[in-house]
Amino acid sequence: MSTEDRPVAPRSLAEALRARGDAALAALLRSRPDLITPVPADLTQLATRAGTRASVVRALERLDRFTLQTAEALAVAADPATYDELLALMAGDAADPAVVAALPRAVHVLREQALVWGGDDRLRLVRTARELLAPSPQHPSPTGLGPTVREATAGMSPGRIQEIVTTAGLPSTHDSVSAVTALTGLFGDRERMAALLAKAPADSLEVLERLVWGPPYGHVTADPAPRLRWLLDRGLLLPTAPGTVVLPREVALHLRRGLAHRTPEPVPPVVEAAAAHRPQVVDSTAAGQAYTALATVEELLKDWDEGGPAVLRAGGLSVRDLKRTAVALDVPEPVAAFWVELAYAAGLIASDGEADERFAATPAYDEWREQPPAERWSRLVTAWLAATRTAGLAGGRDAKDRTLSALGPGLDRSAAPEVRHRVLALLAALPEGAAPDPESVLARLRWERPLRGARPEDDLRGRLARWTLSEAELLGVTGRGALSAHGRALLGAPPAPAKGPVPEPSGPGDKLPVHHHRTAPLTPLSFPEQAVASAAAARLLAPLLPEPLDHVLLQADLTAVAPGPLERPLADMLGVLADVESKGGATVYRFTPGSVRRALDAGQTASDLHAFLAAHSRTPVPQPLSYLIDDVARRHGQLRVGAASAYVRCDDDAMLGEILADKRAAGLGLRRLAPTVLAARADPAGLLEGLRAMGFAPAAESAEGDVLITRALARRTPPRSAPEPVPDGPPVPDDTLLAAALRAIRAGDLASTTPRKPGTAPAADGALPRTDSAETLATMQAAVLTGEALWIGYVNAEGTASQRVIAPIRVEGGFVTAYDHTADEVRTYPLHRITGVAELADDAG
Repeated sequence: MSTEDRPVAPRSLAEALRARGDAALAALLRSRPDLITPVPADLTQLATRAGTRASVVRALERLDRFTLQTAEALAVAADPATYDELLALMAGDAADPAVVAALPRAVHVLREQALVWGGDDRLRLVRTARELLAPSPQHPSPTGLGPTVREATAGMSPGRIQEIVTTAGLPSTHDSVSAVTALTGLFGDRERMAALLAKAPADSLEVLERLVWGPPYGHVTADPAPRLRWLLDRGLLLPTAPGTVVLPREVALHLRRGLAHRTPEPVPPVVEAAAAHRPQVVDSTAAGQAYTALATVEELLKDWDEGGPAVLRAGGLSVRDLKRTAVALDVPEPVAAFWVELAYAAGLIASDGEADERFAATPAYDEWREQPPAERWSRLVTAWLAATRTAGLAGGRDAKDRTLSALGPGLDRSAAPEVRHRVLALLAALPEGAAPDPESVLARLRWERPLRGARPEDDLRGRLARWTLSEAELLGVTGRGALSAHGRALLGAPPAPAKGPVPEPSGPGDKLPVHHHRTAPLTPLSFPEQAVASAAAARLLAPLLPEPLDHVLLQADLTAVAPGPLERPLADMLGVLADVESKGGATVYRFTPGSVRRALDAGQTASDLHAFLAAHSRTPVPQPLSYLIDDVARRHGQLRVGAASAYVRCDDDAMLGEILADKRAAGLGLRRLAPTVLAARADPAGLLEGLRAMGFAPAAESAEGDVLITRALARRTPPRSAPEPVPDGPPVPDDTLLAAALRAIRAGDLASTTPRKPGTAPAADGALPRTDSAETLATMQAAVLTGEALWIGYVNAEGTASQRVIAPIRVEGGFVTAYDHTADEVRTYPLHRITGVAELADDAG
């Protein structure tokens, strides 16, 4: 290939991006969506944005461990470095085959994400990434390497440098630069370094061994020990500050056999199976958990049906209310917080917004209750997958040491949906019925997103993963730790593999090859895709859920046993007529005078209750239960309470006399108005409760004297939407947005890089051309006659400035109609919005 035909190496990241095709640019924008928020004007601006600290930090945090190790190795390599130099740092003298095989992928990822640019002969890490990853006394490198000989000797006197060179066995030089070069060459030569270290005292070698893997800094006294003096005299340790020495990078690399990292990790840890179960057992167990989840959420909402706990001034549930909810649900407090947050994420509960603000069910809860069980489960788990609110944080402390409350602010973690989906995707890659070892799942996640400079206790992704495993079991997505068939469908995953470990990543961002159809998608599904997957999961779950029953078993001890889930009308009526005594596989209801009176207050009659029990019991109605109903019904309504403040009336004046004589009635402020009427200072509700506490069965009546029917209150909030997840940065652009962004960037780049005639270019790169209105009009009119293209600056109605290349067609009425090369269409521009015009060079095309 001739010199003219050889492609020119890019001189900057912008030039490297300019040489990319649309597919490669789209891959960059998809992996780093912050780069098109907003869309950059041209590729130069895109390159500048890709090099900003915030964007580079975000990109580095999304690299897997080996790719990040590759970037860290480039940060301690020469700038630029060749691929072979990088390979030597990653694979070492032994040329680890696994590293050799994995390095091309890592370099490809770094190039694709614009963290590295240049060919294999001149690999350059973007400057901001080098600043973040290169060693410094303030920010040690993850490699544990220190500064180079040249960096460490920058402030050293020339005489001292010559002394070190001479003591190391090298000939003296005429200047410090050549002396440092000679010393660097010695430390980088394996044979000569081995010969030098062979002469070192054993205790001097021990010092080097302590520093070789980092940190490379040590402390010395003003009069170093002989073992340190031997190293200092030969430059194997170099002073960086009074009392501080450092192991030069070249020496450390020799001692490490060329490795930049002590343990390169080219292959992700395998997710191991801790146990294996029959798929049928997994699915049935998960279905049982799914039914329990539905029952628990219903019980929670039923408990809050008449108005839930008050909202704290700072928002959320109080510790006391969370404890009360946990007792009502018979679960630990962290689990109660999860169920409360799940109902909130699904839009089933919210704050009512009143002055005395309380939590209550939303109108959506009533719609949800009427759906089939599998669809109700699907709605819950879909909300769980997408929710950024993290129940596991409840009870902890925020950055200002304030308690984080369930349903309160501060529980959103934008990484939660991605971590949940990733954990379930790892489970989906295991053989069918296999339950993973949780520690191997965490190890895999740490490899995919390593902690950069964070403490292990700050591993939010690890905690999110643990919570995901337990929450998936509570919801019935998994059974006995293994992903169920309906859980797999929820992810949009195909049937499980028969056997084998989790496949290794083979592309950027841990994307599996196309032929690995056995695993779930590695990123959360879009809203339409998730809706389809959730519907498929509901269809798989529906046959596994128990069918609702239309009967109960009445027993002589005033209890009824529901051997399974009950049909909705039966469950609602039984919930009024009896109290739940115990739950589990079968629910036990107990009939009491208070529960029977509750049913009578709701408008039922004794005959209605007898008929209801006879129709829905598989056993004869026990005589004690019939007697209980008749006895309560006979006494129900004998006393009538109305508003005076309140009054009591009864046809039996002896009963009223009994009430007046009872000491427990003293607080009600009763006095007789007539033989059959008592007046009271208490309000009607208080009077009703007081008389019931005395053992009577009063009924409330209206102003017209009719018995008031009291039904269970169902307090609802106004219509409320479910909380919106907090996004983890800008969303990944779809294909339509990517295509539009690429067109805009290419158009802006064309306008900014098109050659102009000499003397017409702006004074500063990127500045708009400036001409007065007369010159602009004359140049436009001339271009119409000659058909030449022009370069213009244009400011739109929103005040946004841009550069454009146009071919004027017509100029009239203060407007120019032209073919816009940057937009690839004919447009009309007001002349007063054109800042200036310049002619293009003859070879601009």
